[in-house]
Amino acid sequence: MTEPTAQICILGGGFAGLYTALRLGQLPWDDISQPVITLVDQGDRFVFTPLLYELLTGELQSWEIAPPFSELLKETSIHFIQATVQEIQTKTATVQLNSQQTNLQETLNYDRLVIALGGETAVSNIPGMGEYGYQFRTLADAYRLDERLRELEVSDQDKIRISLVGAGPSGVELACKLAERLGKRGRVRLIDRNREILKSSPKFNQETAQKALEERGVWVDLETTPIAMGPNSLTLRYKGDVTEIPVDLVLWTIGTQVAAPIQNLDLAKNDQGRLITTPTLQVPDHDQIFALGDAAYICDREGQQIPQTAQAAFQQADYAAWNIWASLNQRPLLPFSYSHLGEMLTLGSDAAALAGLGLTLDGPLAYLARRLAYLYRMPTLDHQLKVGLNWVFRPLIEQLTR
Repeated sequence: MTEPTAQICILGGGFAGLYTALRLGQLPWDDISQPVITLVDQGDRFVFTPLLYELLTGELQSWEIAPPFSELLKETSIHFIQATVQEIQTKTATVQLNSQQTNLQETLNYDRLVIALGGETAVSNIPGMGEYGYQFRTLADAYRLDERLRELEVSDQDKIRISLVGAGPSGVELACKLAERLGKRGRVRLIDRNREILKSSPKFNQETAQKALEERGVWVDLETTPIAMGPNSLTLRYKGDVTEIPVDLVLWTIGTQVAAPIQNLDLAKNDQGRLITTPTLQVPDHDQIFALGDAAYICDREGQQIPQTAQAAFQQADYAAWNIWASLNQRPLLPFSYSHLGEMLTLGSDAAALAGLGLTLDGPLAYLARRLAYLYRMPTLDHQLKVGLNWVFRPLIEQLTR
């Protein structure tokens, strides 16, 4: 009697989800029939988020960093559904979806489930931030921010006042890009409650970033906490003193919370609501469920907590795909082993900082190294070739058409 075809459902088309799907499609399925692999995401495009900043300065185009899932999956057997995840039912092994195109409910059955829904920006704890603040996590966020910047740029006001909350990598990278774009009209302020920028970064990157911010005229307010926001103002607390400053735009780059479907799951979670996993990336007592990326609290086989970064998600995807394949083929599963490859930051056009594997690099050479590293990490060879050729020939065409 023929075994029924296994159903593998992957929720979330970010780095963890998409790369797991692609890797599953490459693995050999000789011993059993090829499973049905379904990838679900609420958007129609994959977003290579580490390069999202380059949209603001015109260094890259949206098609380069946000290719459609239909294009990436066209040479594979992976099914893609554009839908919002409404509910995950672990008792019945089903997922309830709401189709983005038809607004109809759909139910997916699964034999193996990958939860890689990522996180959402948490702004509800600051009055007015959810209503007036801007986020920078998605392609839609980038478009919305660019539209607002264009409005400010064509206005007759002398100065454009922008505040960024959070001096982690996202805040620092955005501050440098915005300061370059706005030039002398820009009044860019970086706000953080800590005593230093990039508190979790290597010292070299901290120092290089500090210099880049100073060169671009970015004001840095440390040990400062936003407590409220209005349509044109931001209220800050610094060592007990409260000050209200005028703003034209506020960007919120800190704080994440898990997606709503995960919040409602009756599964083991940590204090931040992330799904706890075993070293094999499975949810305890639910071996058929895997959790990856920002949705998961993961410790590797040495007990090391894994950061919520793109490079960690890349690596998790390989292990998750292998372990799903192994679990369906009665093979031993592999405990996740994380290799930290360093940190790369973009610090403006033609400038970056890189620290990792015993190497440090800054300036244009670091900018080129970062671009090449991310080109290598793009999801398919076809897309790598298209983007790579564009990076080579676009400057030549621009020179010839001047």
